[in-house]
Amino acid sequence: MAKPLSEQLADLSARAKSAEDAVAAAKKETHDKIVAQMEQVHKAATAATEKLNQEIKSVKDASDTHWASLQAKVAADADHLKAKMQQGKQKIDAQRAENYAEVMEGRAAAAIDYAISAVEQAKLAALDAVIARLDARASS
Repeated sequence: MAKPLSEQLADLSARAKSAEDAVAAAKKETHDKIVAQMEQVHKAATAATEKLNQEIKSVKDASDTHWASLQAKVAADADHLKAKMQQGKQKIDAQRAENYAEVMEGRAAAAIDYAISAVEQAKLAALDAVIARLDARASS
């Protein structure tokens, strides 16, 4: 059985805080340490993506269209992670590095906005679930 929604939201919150702390700490680290940390984060992100794929496969109640689009998003994110790691191994000159940093900051900002939207949607779904459970109990 899946974790209670409150535990899932707590996990999401902890992961968001961990990401915030990692970015703050990265600003103080050397390039090599950040690259090493990125490899660890890549492994964790890959594991999380694989776990998500397994959870998606086990969900039977959602519409096929919704889950197909979510699976496509997960696959695209996994491909992006792989491409990002390959890209990170190439040397680029100072101007390209600055431009690349700006693009990556923009992507990070967009990903954060996406996550915030997802959290708000998760909150709404969780509240709907609580109301449905209360209504079910009241009907009993």
